[in-house]
Amino acid sequence: MDLVEVLPNRLHMLRFPIGQAYLWQDGDALTLVDAGHVDSAAEIEGAIRSLGLLPERLERIVLTHCHRDHVGAAGELAARWGARVLAHRLDAPVIRGERPVPEPVLLDWEIPLYAHGLTVPEAPPTRVDRELEDGDALAFGDGAYAVHAPGHTDGSIAIHLPQHGVLFTGDCIAAVGPLMLGVFNVDRGRAVASFRRLAGLAPSVTCFGHGDPLTMDTAAALAEAAAGTPA
Repeated sequence: MDLVEVLPNRLHMLRFPIGQAYLWQDGDALTLVDAGHVDSAAEIEGAIRSLGLLPERLERIVLTHCHRDHVGAAGELAARWGARVLAHRLDAPVIRGERPVPEPVLLDWEIPLYAHGLTVPEAPPTRVDRELEDGDALAFGDGAYAVHAPGHTDGSIAIHLPQHGVLFTGDCIAAVGPLMLGVFNVDRGRAVASFRRLAGLAPSVTCFGHGDPLTMDTAAALAEAAAGTPA
């Protein structure tokens, strides 16, 4: 796992072989956006300690959607350090293991990529302490809130921190190569609409589920990519 500073003393990316998570700091209080794969809890804890922070100050884990490379270690981290797990109402039953993970409608070129993604170990059933809706306020980042961004999954969300100009997109948008719509969507039309909605937030820093954060000319790049993505 690589630990990458995005904003000094505020935001770090935790990059795994497939996917990534983000650690946000409000002083000593910590929020994790997504949680890596099931075996990544020790690495995440080590990353927190390497920053001179205490894992017991992890207050919440916000899951952008129900896929295994985002949910995996959430349950173990929450049980170990007392963090609350938050996810959208529509993905919460999948995260808890009450419903199966929805099957995406794959484009031909996505098929081998999807097979590679399935090499990540399945996430165990994980509790969800708070089920989110669009616009729900989140008690970190000086006024973060959830943005429902369906299409990748029904309950996909982004997290917007308007006071800091930061947007976490989950897998709605990807930056692996050119900025693009995320892959493996259950509903491409809704995913494109979500992409355009998120671009309309005009953030200055955007953090993706896959690909390096965008920190320069961010709003313009998002707007251009969204406008050029057909439904």
